[in-house]
Amino acid sequence: MGRVQDKVVFITGAARGQGRAHALRLAGEGADIIAVDICEDIASNSYPLARQEDLAETAKLVEKLGRRIVTRKADVRDPAALRAAVAEGVAEFGRLDAVVAQAGISPLGPEQSAQAFLDAVTVDFNGVVHAVDAALPHLPDGGVIVATGSLAGLASATTDNPALGPGGLGYSFAKRTVASFVHDLATVLAPRRIRVNAVHPGNCNTDMLNSDAMYRAFRPDLTDPTREDALVSFPATSAMGNPYVEPEDVADAVLFLISDESRWVTGAQLRVDSGGYLRKRPQLPTF
Repeated sequence: MGRVQDKVVFITGAARGQGRAHALRLAGEGADIIAVDICEDIASNSYPLARQEDLAETAKLVEKLGRRIVTRKADVRDPAALRAAVAEGVAEFGRLDAVVAQAGISPLGPEQSAQAFLDAVTVDFNGVVHAVDAALPHLPDGGVIVATGSLAGLASATTDNPALGPGGLGYSFAKRTVASFVHDLATVLAPRRIRVNAVHPGNCNTDMLNSDAMYRAFRPDLTDPTREDALVSFPATSAMGNPYVEPEDVADAVLFLISDESRWVTGAQLRVDSGGYLRKRPQLPTF
């Protein structure tokens, strides 16, 4: 207990899934949370996104752990909204120590227009930049930035398959660019000892994976596959045979990167992918 005691962490996409898991893991180790989520749908994204009641549930669970939380409805595509949310959180807690740029969508589907590409990029990459931009004026020397990438950003033949539509290409592009952004931003902020790292999950047991569009991506041989149909194909992205990791598995990595245990770790591309990268790219890694 207490690995991030009394730190304040800003988390985007915190209403459910990985974002909620990060909030609860960090709160369980002593952090207070500034949590934002869009709490409404994006038209090109076929599965429903979080709602206001999901964000309220995250707040309830954090408070049950004995920590404080400020929640705001905010779209990561709106930099002014993120700046306002961070400013309100800092006014409440008096400080900011870390940011977890987690929010993401995966608008898959061959029927989608070019807007799906743009939505994936503006949420999954621009949203990371906006979160960092909102947090950076408040981060002290020695602060921490963690961005969520994806195995899809490090390995080919994933969501970059044109058969998955413009949104799949946008998702891969965005996550690939997050990896580059983290690498270079870590260089820029190293003199201030602000550590910048990325976590790259493979399949993760969230609403994104458990969606009709993702089932079709994993079982293109079926017209209307179910979760049970897709489940047999999920391990194809793993070298260890498991179909997915849990959000809490990724949260453990985020906790490590925010804690002082990783005080000399920066510019890292930490894969939580059950060896999926190894399976896709057995050669020496780029990152």
